[in-house]
Amino acid sequence: MKKYINIKILLVLVLMVTGVACETNFDNPNAPTDQQTYSSREGILAATVGMQQLYSTTGLRWIIETPAITTREAAITTTFQNMIELEDGGTELPNFNSNVEGLWRTMLRVMKVAEDIEANVPNLELQAGTESGLVAYAKLYKAMAIGSLSQNYTDVVIQTNQENNANFVPRMEGFAAAISLLNEAASLISSTPVSAEFNSAITQGNIDLENTIQAMLARYNLFAGNYDAAITAANSVDQSSTSMFLYDSQNLNPIWSRVYQNAAPNFKPRDNFGLPEGLKPEENDDRKEFYLIPLDTVNQNGLPIENLAGFFDVSTEPIPVYLPDEMDLIIAEANLRKSSPDVAAATEALNRVLTGTDALEVDANLDGYSGPAEVDALLDEIYTNRRAELFLTGMSLEDSRRFNRPEPSGAARNYDEERNRNFYPFPESERNSNPNTPTDPAI
Repeated sequence: MKKYINIKILLVLVLMVTGVACETNFDNPNAPTDQQTYSSREGILAATVGMQQLYSTTGLRWIIETPAITTREAAITTTFQNMIELEDGGTELPNFNSNVEGLWRTMLRVMKVAEDIEANVPNLELQAGTESGLVAYAKLYKAMAIGSLSQNYTDVVIQTNQENNANFVPRMEGFAAAISLLNEAASLISSTPVSAEFNSAITQGNIDLENTIQAMLARYNLFAGNYDAAITAANSVDQSSTSMFLYDSQNLNPIWSRVYQNAAPNFKPRDNFGLPEGLKPEENDDRKEFYLIPLDTVNQNGLPIENLAGFFDVSTEPIPVYLPDEMDLIIAEANLRKSSPDVAAATEALNRVLTGTDALEVDANLDGYSGPAEVDALLDEIYTNRRAELFLTGMSLEDSRRFNRPEPSGAARNYDEERNRNFYPFPESERNSNPNTPTDPAI
């Protein structure tokens, strides 16, 4: 049975989460202070639930939508300027674009709440397993926030700062910081397993904390180039288990809200997941039917679009924290990118995705790989399958760069390009308040 988060609890977070690292704070006389929020069992549990809700609603909107438009996974169907700017791309994308701002600011807010939870949990008299669960959960969300920033910006903040001078590190150091947090979380719940109280109050049977930590370790180790560590973590994930963000009538699926709400779509998915000729999935790939509803039309810029299905066509439909088959795709790719590629192991893992079934029923239902047993050919096949399997999960920009897809020219409104940016400019709000903000990337 779906368990809904108490919306009254969430008011704690709404009131609590004002400015972080480099944003202006405004006093609210009715808002609880940090001391009030974190000084009780009830307050810290509410903050943890709120952190999850902030990430899964507002956060996922920016995480998924922003790179989807940049990499042609999706195409705009609106005249809102922020979406026009994203699809036009190139050097003209302004740093005051609301997607560029929203992704950055929301991830910093998640980080700030996570930091406050971790700092204050030891001050409370909690069951040992409740304390370990809360700290591990905070580390997980901070790691996911840092990871999301590292996928989209050249430099990132890994520790928030209320004095408007947070330090930046290169994105690869961001992945390293996320990996460190996840390893700490895994060690913590291994030595002190989470309590029934933690599961009842926080994960409610919807989030498998241990497997989610390992899945994120697999993901970020792959992105960081730690291939053996990525394979080890991916192999440790129980693929029969799932972790889902749940939604209700007060907290709607954020992608449904952008595509279906009020019959006023902001974007729609691209034909064949936006893949170019030569990389398109096979005609009988069942993941097309899972995610896409044929529409046979184009958007205002002439890009072919479909209607959206999958995890996004019902207002309260759950969204996976990760997809089980991502683990086999990580194993396949990491085996090819190792200093001594293992083509056989990569092919075996890829075939599990092509021919097998997973717990979320995102199944290709295809025959096994029959192309050349060569690294480059297999990498192309893995890229196609990542795009099809992990559609609208926020990883398309990271993948496009990592698989060395064609570089963008920098020209705006070149809709034939596979991606129109490499990274996003730093938000105007950060640049105007934080003197440590790096120079924007050229493209």
